[in-house]
Amino acid sequence: MFDRALKPFLQSCHLQPLTDPVDQCVAYHLGRVRESLPEMQVEIIADYEVHPNRRPKILAQTAAHVAGAAYYYQRQDVESDPWGTQHISGVCIHPRFGGWFAIRGVVLLRGIEVPDLPPTKPLDCVPARADRITLLERFNFHWRDWTYRDAVPPQECYSEEQKAYFSTPPAQRLALLGLAQTSEEPSSTSQELHFTTFIPRKPQNPSRGWLSPRVSPPVSPGP
Repeated sequence: MFDRALKPFLQSCHLQPLTDPVDQCVAYHLGRVRESLPEMQVEIIADYEVHPNRRPKILAQTAAHVAGAAYYYQRQDVESDPWGTQHISGVCIHPRFGGWFAIRGVVLLRGIEVPDLPPTKPLDCVPARADRITLLERFNFHWRDWTYRDAVPPQECYSEEQKAYFSTPPAQRLALLGLAQTSEEPSSTSQELHFTTFIPRKPQNPSRGWLSPRVSPPVSPGP
């Protein structure tokens, strides 16, 4: 997503101040999905959308599990768990990508009914109790070191650029990308997804301008 979607998006669009670059990129591509299905009643919900009370509009990991895309490992999947009163959050693991992916939204096709469509169960790729404990502990207590994402050997993982980007505080990410905010009005918006765009500018520090293919990213912490 970072190299194939976000970086090309940044290179071709206009910047909307105070809006997350990844959220804008996700909204843009989800909007293209809707445009590709003009004959259908399509509802798209991005992972960052919330209700007025700040509750998320979708539970993205639950949706991925129900769709059969990735197994959502939760505390209830560990028999006689060792965590007592501690709060333990769950995490999705994909059989091909491990934890090196993100669930950015759902596409609902209103009015489409397929009563004979069999449900697709997600592949349980972390079946052992000990491995599930390790996975959930790494995700909850050591998520910054990326190790939980290697719960299964991934066929593809994040680039060093992508790891460094998501390891950087949000307020510093534009500078890391070599972009600066502009006061220009966005050229287009989506009333439903509120997606806007970016305009690239020469980085103040050329050595950090990742949008140039000649520049190597800094090495991020982790495996």
